[in-house]
Amino acid sequence: MKLQTLRNNLRNSSLAAKVGYGLGDMSSSMFWKVFAAYLPFFYSTIFGLSLVDATFLMLLTRVWDAVSDPMMGVIADRTSTRWGKYRPYLLWCALPFAVCGVLLFTTPDAAYEWKRIWAYATYILMMTVYTAINVPYGAMLGVMTNDSDEKTVFSSFRMFFAYGGSFIVLAGWEPLCRMFNRLRGLDVAVNDSASWQYAMIVVAVCCAVLFLLTFALTRETVKTAPKTSSVASDLGSLFRNAPWWILLGGVLFFNFFNAVRYTVGPFFFASVVGEGAALPLFSGELLFYAGIFFAVGEVANMAGVSMTPAITRRAGKKSTFIVSLAVLAVLSVAFFFVPCTPAGYWGMMLLQVVISVVTGIVAPLVWSMYADIADYAELKFETVSTGLIFSSSSMAQKFGGAVGGSAVTAILAAVGYNTAADAVQSESALMWVRAVMGLLPAAVALLSLLFVSFYPLTSQRMKKIRDELMIKRV
Repeated sequence: MKLQTLRNNLRNSSLAAKVGYGLGDMSSSMFWKVFAAYLPFFYSTIFGLSLVDATFLMLLTRVWDAVSDPMMGVIADRTSTRWGKYRPYLLWCALPFAVCGVLLFTTPDAAYEWKRIWAYATYILMMTVYTAINVPYGAMLGVMTNDSDEKTVFSSFRMFFAYGGSFIVLAGWEPLCRMFNRLRGLDVAVNDSASWQYAMIVVAVCCAVLFLLTFALTRETVKTAPKTSSVASDLGSLFRNAPWWILLGGVLFFNFFNAVRYTVGPFFFASVVGEGAALPLFSGELLFYAGIFFAVGEVANMAGVSMTPAITRRAGKKSTFIVSLAVLAVLSVAFFFVPCTPAGYWGMMLLQVVISVVTGIVAPLVWSMYADIADYAELKFETVSTGLIFSSSSMAQKFGGAVGGSAVTAILAAVGYNTAADAVQSESALMWVRAVMGLLPAAVALLSLLFVSFYPLTSQRMKKIRDELMIKRV
């Protein structure tokens, strides 16, 4: 048994295992970034929902997430198969994950009320399956290695590939939709519902394959040692877990930061920047649109992720998180004041690159810190709730995305933003779009910083926890 455990640990220390783990979040992020950047726009301008209905759709479905995410964590913690606790869900849910994504971007030919029902049903179904595969996937980080620093390395691979997937889907989404327009004899600039559905089919197939590769390339190696396995004990220890509450608040607002920028982005480029905007180059110009803006950001995210292990080994996870959030707040305020001129477009791109590098540094910390909290809970409360703890991260991601997206659409509706084709926006509406793109993210970054400043699990404390757990697990 000890020999097999050693072999599994060596397998998980290999580059193939780290790449394999990263492919899972490449899959999730390809879906999530399409949802974050294009789903509110899709619902309001292609599917045909009003901004008010789109707002309530994204917000009210989070009530179900508040139940489904912890439920999935509890279920995964109690799963026992020859593949482990969490890993088999990658195999079981890969195909449903892809199918639900396609249904989400399917526009039925029906009356408005039936379309609204379809939107609610498919959105809730998608988020449920997203939970079913991503909570166990995230929890795998807690059982792939004992070492806190190695967890950061795994998390960095995860986020590097996540941003790689995001880059691919953001850079390719609009060209893919336009390609299907051309194949169907339509104007490439038309936002056609069928072409959007076909584009999602392509993305969904890729996502299913990536999760299956993650299943094939990874292993669970850490055998946790719980004193009790009752659901009540797990929930009780979770609610008494102060570091979990603190990080949950910080992560919620960090996700809110990202969600606001991605949701308002298409509206910002459609109305503030405008069609036909270009970045001047020495030998010509480059079209400046939402897809390229966010795709460049994903490459910068990848650069930030690659820096995370070295930075956290020197500065610690908490200090790195706090400084990064302060920088994000300052840069977001600066974005608000950049003018819409050819030179200003380059300024926007430069700020996008730096903001994305910093968010790339932060992203792996979140998952690594949740893994640390799971170890803290096992030692302090003597109950294993890795899946339950990681489910809170999934819940924070979806709540941040929903609240961020809902806040954006609610603000736009309140200030009179017109979603009709070729609409001329008022000066007041344009100013609000600029504020939501710059000032609102700055405010939520500061709120995230406030929470993280109270986080107690420093590098020194985690070393003591890890040493004690190694003795208990023998």
